[in-house]
Amino acid sequence: MTPIWKRDADRVPGTPFEPGRHRDVLVVGAGLTGLSTALMLAREGRDVAVIEAGEVGELTSGANTGKLTVLQGSVLSALRRHHPARLTRAYVEANLDGARWITGIADELGVPYTRRTAYSYAQTPEGVECVDAELRAAAEAGLQVRRASTEELAVSPFPMLDAVALDGQVAIDPQRLLLALARAFLDAGGALHTGVRVTRVHAVPRAGVETTAGYAGAGQVVLATATPIVDRGLYFAKVRGLRSSCVAFATDGPVPSGLSITVDGRTKSVRSVTADDGPVEQAQLIVGGDGFAVGRVTSVRAEIDDLISWTAEHFPGARPVAWWSAQDYESHDLVPFVGAMPRGLGRIRFATGFAKWGLSNAPAAALRITAEIGKVPHKDRPEWMNVIATRFTVPADLARGGVENLRVGWEAASGWLGAQATPTPVRRPAEGAGVVANRGGQPVGISTVDGRTRAVSAVCSHLGGVLRWNDAELTWDCPLHASRFTADGRRIEGPALCDLARLPRVPGEEIDEPEPAPAAASRGASLPSEPDSKR
Repeated sequence: MTPIWKRDADRVPGTPFEPGRHRDVLVVGAGLTGLSTALMLAREGRDVAVIEAGEVGELTSGANTGKLTVLQGSVLSALRRHHPARLTRAYVEANLDGARWITGIADELGVPYTRRTAYSYAQTPEGVECVDAELRAAAEAGLQVRRASTEELAVSPFPMLDAVALDGQVAIDPQRLLLALARAFLDAGGALHTGVRVTRVHAVPRAGVETTAGYAGAGQVVLATATPIVDRGLYFAKVRGLRSSCVAFATDGPVPSGLSITVDGRTKSVRSVTADDGPVEQAQLIVGGDGFAVGRVTSVRAEIDDLISWTAEHFPGARPVAWWSAQDYESHDLVPFVGAMPRGLGRIRFATGFAKWGLSNAPAAALRITAEIGKVPHKDRPEWMNVIATRFTVPADLARGGVENLRVGWEAASGWLGAQATPTPVRRPAEGAGVVANRGGQPVGISTVDGRTRAVSAVCSHLGGVLRWNDAELTWDCPLHASRFTADGRRIEGPALCDLARLPRVPGEEIDEPEPAPAAASRGASLPSEPDSKR
């Protein structure tokens, strides 16, 4: 479903792609990382083009909650638990610089926002220790945090037993910001190629990209694609893909002014919408959370239903009017990867691992990439850039990565075994449903969307994981490294570069009687519908 930020948002017309054109820098991706990097470089006088498969803010950047804060749940205490204070402070300073850049450019471009207090709060007695740890880690890293007052806790409409508070944080309409960045980039002489998909990236004999519209060369290529779309450096195995949902509500009741997120239990992220930081005429409250590893939950609709049920309990009368999901990647050591791609000869740069805090991490990554491309001496760069660039791996990072990669191996094996256990013929899936079955030893994904039943290869085009059906977004999702595809096999996001093979429907393979529709509780009967929903 379309995020409320995009329902009535303008489009920025793209510029014609020129096959064979050589640029100083090619940026792949028109999200916040890509547009921030492109604007910084263009204003330095470089010839820059942005290439985007969809439109500006097509995926995660245009679908977040619009919370710009350096207090990020329990991130700082988790980072400090296994790393030196110097690294935690560098992470904080990077986010502070990123946040300052965003508010500065928003002021310059006339994008409104509001200043709010951010809260990382405990919803259970067990979570109070997490609040204590976050308070200590944030203060040690130089943030002006405080413990929330008794009055602040008492007025919360949901259980807030204890909380860390950080004043002066920001709520903003992310899509409005992205559109303003895109226009400023064009005004600075940049080129924006929308609807052009990159299919391959080269470092030799010179840097360049192959696209659906032709080849383009550059001195530098920046992959601002959430996760790298090349396997150099094996970053797909150093991060895990996480997905979470948001539900927007209309309400006549009071809404909290703060930007709140839990530090314990199932994550709940809450913010209100005002006329100065979003389309208040569409919704006054956004509740997000209940995140999960991509492709590893039985029902995404059930996750969204949980958000709706939680909100109904704490905000009586709130009516869901929109829902959407977004995806980001978390590094095993909890710090984003930014810089030159291994075996890229210094010609390919990338950023990944923002762990859903891209509004500050993305511009911080752009600042670092711009400094590297501009060959700014290390002594003239902010200290956080040098600290993060030389961070070291500790045993806890290895353990976290080991657990994740064991899980990937389990998902790979169980996916193939599960597919073999369901031979065709199968019942034709009900509307909005999908099933993986065995056709001649190969997993095939059969789904019914908009009354049309389709068959595609259920094997991810990245590393061969067997896909799973996402019953909320009607997509095929890979539980290995988080690539996603539409019902007809078109690649949406992730490390995969190729579409799924579209397969013919074999007569007799599907029993004509469709599968019964799942029960309302698991089918998300409470979800709002949208006539123009994109699938």
